[in-house]
Amino acid sequence: MSFEELGLIPELLRAVADTGYTTPTPIQAQAIPIVLAGRDVMGGAQTGTGKTASFTLPLLQRLAPHASSSPSPARHPVRALIVCPTRELAMQVHESVKTYSKHLPLRSVCIYGGVDMKAQVAELRQGREIVVATPGRLLDHVEGKTISLSQVQMLVLDEADRMLDMGFIPDIKRILALLPAQRQSLLFSATFSEEIKKLAQAMLRDPQLIEVARRNATAETITHRVHACGTDDKRALLTHLLTQDSYADRQALVFVEHQVRRQPARPPPGTPGRGRRRHPWRQEPAATHRSTGSVQERQRARAGGDRRRRPRSRHRRPALRDQLRTAAQRRRLRAPHRPYRSCRPLR
Repeated sequence: MSFEELGLIPELLRAVADTGYTTPTPIQAQAIPIVLAGRDVMGGAQTGTGKTASFTLPLLQRLAPHASSSPSPARHPVRALIVCPTRELAMQVHESVKTYSKHLPLRSVCIYGGVDMKAQVAELRQGREIVVATPGRLLDHVEGKTISLSQVQMLVLDEADRMLDMGFIPDIKRILALLPAQRQSLLFSATFSEEIKKLAQAMLRDPQLIEVARRNATAETITHRVHACGTDDKRALLTHLLTQDSYADRQALVFVEHQVRRQPARPPPGTPGRGRRRHPWRQEPAATHRSTGSVQERQRARAGGDRRRRPRSRHRRPALRDQLRTAAQRRRLRAPHRPYRSCRPLR
């Protein structure tokens, strides 16, 4: 099956061709026709299976008749709302929206917490058909009356299982109460628990269930290995593993329990690439991330200290071989270049 057979409009087919994709993934092949037909969907697929495009492409096509090149904000009301649990995921989804909508006169904005609201308010006042948001910051804009959700036609809840784990369900219910009753709703998640299905029953109307992967299954691209050792020997073992010849052309993402366990101390002021470290076991640059740092500091760290580069593009094609993160920052990352991922923090 090809994307042409899914019934996508030429503008979207051009955007897909520009990305180099030729064949839809299983979740895309199943979900896109159903969403285009206007039905509600419960979609389950592992990370990296093309889940984002499975709702982004049909969403854009359903909004295409409303696309307008007029500069008037009144011609660009919020028609689609995509809610994500974390700012990192919201930024990734927004990048996909911009990539696939580049041949359509549709506007989009990404709003998330931890940054000044002024820039987001300015974009919303100009008019945006598509809003990608985290629950907390979206409600901040609602309370500040800087956004209207009265004309929303499509709602997407992405990573619903993460929203449940992070305690966002009360916020989601508040958001649902602000939306029109007549709308198309899509719920996507990497896994489906019984609690998520109960939420879906409350917000979806006769949904079509699509499950590409087994429930709560681990992605096939992840390999689990356990090394038993004493607490005092963990750093030495990590050093040994990272200095093996088989690791020479690979990258690593290491989770540690506390900030004090990250290597080593902050470099003196004026040091180029602030936020970067060099591991004592080899002269290779590394980045550290902590939950108490500002959003801008973490974005610069992911970007390798270069403010001129976009953090996500540098993260997916990183100049940093190793990244250290605290356990509080263990969030789902889109990093296909890493064949291994630690599941528990280094203690």
